[in-house]
Amino acid sequence: MCDDTNCLCDAFDDDCGCGDFYHEMPRLGEPAPEFIAETTHGEIKLSDYRDKKWVVLFSHPADFTPVCTTEFVAFSKAYPEFEKRNVALIGLSVDSSSSHLAWIRDIEEKLGVHVPFPVIADLDTGVASLYGMIQPAMSSTAACRAVFFIDPKGILRAMIYYPLTTGRCIAEILRVIDALQVNDTHHVATPANWKPGDKVIVPAPKTQKEMEEREKVTGPDKKTWYLLMKDL
Repeated sequence: MCDDTNCLCDAFDDDCGCGDFYHEMPRLGEPAPEFIAETTHGEIKLSDYRDKKWVVLFSHPADFTPVCTTEFVAFSKAYPEFEKRNVALIGLSVDSSSSHLAWIRDIEEKLGVHVPFPVIADLDTGVASLYGMIQPAMSSTAACRAVFFIDPKGILRAMIYYPLTTGRCIAEILRVIDALQVNDTHHVATPANWKPGDKVIVPAPKTQKEMEEREKVTGPDKKTWYLLMKDL
């Protein structure tokens, strides 16, 4: 973090000139930052998945750590569910490929779980910096538990950040993917606690005429003129 009180740098500068390096945080609805990275499956580019798959990019603080190990087991066991949704999982931490490979092998040998997705080796924090995964108040050397949801057009659609001490809920990550895909396919919104099979929300009226038409709607799915539910 820049401690030069005369410096005018901010999150939008790549180099403030004071010796510290800054990256703009990724923003929802904009293209996810492109990267080329070494992984346990060889070199990959984010654009390799363009027009083909959704991507869930997630970071973890370090290899051979207890919470991260439970997460890798959970992600691996849920991998078929991600495949059903046409989602590519990509892991990342600020560790080397050799460390990743040794840890993955240990998980398979000790816990009986095969890790099927690539894990980025990000020793120079290049990808972690692009995505704001390094949170200095938590750690200046380890990535937090961030999750980025990127659609097939390469647009960042959602992101979740967790502290180092809190393991992620894989069911919630799958739920977010389900909701985003329903949003896109049916042009609807999803209410709080929504899960597949629940009612969805019809977009609210945008004009006075649409509002007047909505007021004519009757039935238990109409809560008020701006909140109308329906089954898919």
